[in-house]
Amino acid sequence: MRDARRYEILMSKSALTLKFKCTKCAKLVTLYLQKTTACSHITPYQGWCKCGQLMRHATGDKDAVASFVDSMDPLWSHHHHH
Repeated sequence: MRDARRYEILMSKSALTLKFKCTKCAKLVTLYLQKTTACSHITPYQGWCKCGQLMRHATGDKDAVASFVDSMDPLWSHHHHH
């Protein structure tokens, strides 16, 4: 039981990096987990291809993901609207 709990904890953490093919030149690009607030609404990743293409990927809330992926602002951050 103890090993199963450890596995569950490890699997619930976000990966620090993801790899995708560049949409411009098809080279492999490493996307790095970006610093976020303590909320769980979004897990954003971004990285630069050697060809100069900025690539972004995220998981989480549909609107927050769309905002991040569509933004070209390198200082993008998730804000809660109440």
